[in-house]
Amino acid sequence: MQALDAKVEFNKANETISVDSSQGILTTAPEELVDKMRASIVVLGPILARSKEAHVAMPGGCAIGSRPIDLHLKGLEAMGAEFTQNGGFIDAKTTGLHGADIYLDFPSVGATQNIMMAATLAEGETVIDNVAREPEIVDLANVLSKMGANISGAGTNTIRIKGVKSLHGCEHSIMQDRIEAGTFMVAAAVTNGDIFIKDAVVAHNKPLISKLTEMGVKIIESDEGIRVIGTDDLKAVDVKTMPHPGFPTDMQAQMTLAQLLSNGTTVMTETVFENRFMHFPEFGKMHADYKIEGNAAIMFGPACLSGANVSATDLRAAAALVLAGLVAEGETRVSNLQYLDRGYYNFTEKLRALGANIRRVSVDENGRERLVLKTVSSVDKLA
Repeated sequence: MQALDAKVEFNKANETISVDSSQGILTTAPEELVDKMRASIVVLGPILARSKEAHVAMPGGCAIGSRPIDLHLKGLEAMGAEFTQNGGFIDAKTTGLHGADIYLDFPSVGATQNIMMAATLAEGETVIDNVAREPEIVDLANVLSKMGANISGAGTNTIRIKGVKSLHGCEHSIMQDRIEAGTFMVAAAVTNGDIFIKDAVVAHNKPLISKLTEMGVKIIESDEGIRVIGTDDLKAVDVKTMPHPGFPTDMQAQMTLAQLLSNGTTVMTETVFENRFMHFPEFGKMHADYKIEGNAAIMFGPACLSGANVSATDLRAAAALVLAGLVAEGETRVSNLQYLDRGYYNFTEKLRALGANIRRVSVDENGRERLVLKTVSSVDKLA
């Protein structure tokens, strides 16, 4: 946002971010920033709607499949955008976006977000069918509505947006990060710990709650959050990832750790991304027993993991490897922390506060770091 010339202030003490773009924005999203996070592609629609042109670098981020952006472009083209690719950039222009009837071949979260934001300033009504239904989509609709957008249907298969002339500022408290909450739920489950995740929303975490309950983990639900009490006798349960409201693909890597530690053979079927088992060779370094067959990972538990030097391959794999280090015998070192830091705020500090023996160490002259973990014993459960 700062690269687009918005004024951004982060108040760490109050955990608030203030953004002021009232003086206009630039139209180029630089490659060195977009390449670091795939979600940066969602600036395309808002810039185009506001400025009638946009120059956005091709997105980078985690290498977990092809993850094409064709759904983003097709939706915006239906609204009057024209695209050309210039080197590593997408150049977009329009004489003015207009409403359209759009059907998404897949309920992509990013495409839904991009088209929603662009449609708020388009002329006329936009109807988007087969949209993503994730809680984050509902939260985005809520904040856009506070800004003056006319949106209905968020959380259902069809979203309708009537364009307005302009949006205005607002104050908004974002929803809890259900994937961070889920990661700590799995942390409690695999360490036989006892963790209360404050402000975790039960409805947002139902698929994970259901599977952990099947595995013998005790879940206590309340309006204030979710308490998870682990077990040293995890039952074998199969899992299949699906678009919301199914089991989230962003919890797949963490859940496979729980499956590896369970008593029996389990299967994880990945239906959202075609290349999201890259963390398994790293688990293999820790003596996990598994095999990959197409889009299914078959795991033979219970694994007796040993500490090892492992390398994160993507954001959620990084979290899964950290949790694996908590239960492995001996010392584990996790590298490629840039993935972890992109999606988890103060993750190591939170784990340490729960009793984890974990620290960061610098490993080279460039300041790149690794996490060093030691086994959490049965006496030192995460709690």
